[in-house]
Amino acid sequence: MAVVFYHYAFRGFAGGDRTTLAYPLLESIAKYGFMGVELFFMISGFVILMTAANGSLRKFVVSRIARLYPAFWVCCSLTFLAILLIGAPHFSATFVQYLVNMTMLNGFVRVASIDGVYWSLFVEIQFYAMVSLVLMLGLIGRVQALLLGWLAATIVLAFLPMPLPMLRLLLIADYAPYFIAGAVCYLVWSSGASAARWGMLAACLGMALRDALGGLPLFEQRYDTRMNRGAVVAIIMSYFAVMAMVALRWTGPLARRRWLLAGALTYPLYLLHQNIGYMIFNLAGPVLDPHLLFWGTLSLMLLASWLVHVHVERRLSGPLMHACDEVVGEGLDVLGSMRRRR
Repeated sequence: MAVVFYHYAFRGFAGGDRTTLAYPLLESIAKYGFMGVELFFMISGFVILMTAANGSLRKFVVSRIARLYPAFWVCCSLTFLAILLIGAPHFSATFVQYLVNMTMLNGFVRVASIDGVYWSLFVEIQFYAMVSLVLMLGLIGRVQALLLGWLAATIVLAFLPMPLPMLRLLLIADYAPYFIAGAVCYLVWSSGASAARWGMLAACLGMALRDALGGLPLFEQRYDTRMNRGAVVAIIMSYFAVMAMVALRWTGPLARRRWLLAGALTYPLYLLHQNIGYMIFNLAGPVLDPHLLFWGTLSLMLLASWLVHVHVERRLSGPLMHACDEVVGEGLDVLGSMRRRR
């Protein structure tokens, strides 16, 4: 929800290229919502390592496809349809662009996304590729050492005088502290805490704070605003505190079923809300009260997300997982036979 408020109450208007609807009532708080993606990456580090912990590359790949694609296909299609109907003049997309977007790999072939939020999916896919490589090499049992090496490389890169952009891209250096922290929290959750693990979390926190504070001047310049450094530090530290509570199994009420449902809605909501919301703002802004438009659009996106979760994710994930299991299994068998021939 933090990212949704960031887009609706700050980014769309402040960027000057999405919508003319301003919402000053929440602007001063909503502008910090972009940091919600970092929490998502921490949670991903935890959940993805949990998914991969059994050491099965086949199950990991199938689970990721079944989890991501059904909702994405529907949300991407709805966004494309909205662009065709009400997108002009701020938004446009071609049919070929839409088809490439449907693969979720368009960022790797330099085809523009039809919704800006897809950038984080490319980062996620990079992380999945790293985990898949670990599984392929049979190194999941040494994951703590691998995480430590990844963290060390990220720290070294941060202080090198030369940028080395390709290496930073391969190591996901901009977001590595969050993925690593989430993965370490899973290790604490699954097999207990240790001095090494707490030390890794402390190093991740230090890098996360360094990167976040270092990026604020550019953010302030781009959006002509001022950010409270103390608030940024508090937000990041709260992420680490919450994940540490999860790792230590101190979650209590957070584990209740209603929170699980809220978590399930975040993915379709994230995929749907941004550009469709902006298009609704642009279409109805001249005739509707801004408060009614803002909260009405938010409610509509929540309803649409619930419908996608119930009627798409719940219904299609199982059949897709079954179908993909056979295809992925055959593909891995072919790769295995090729490796044996070598």
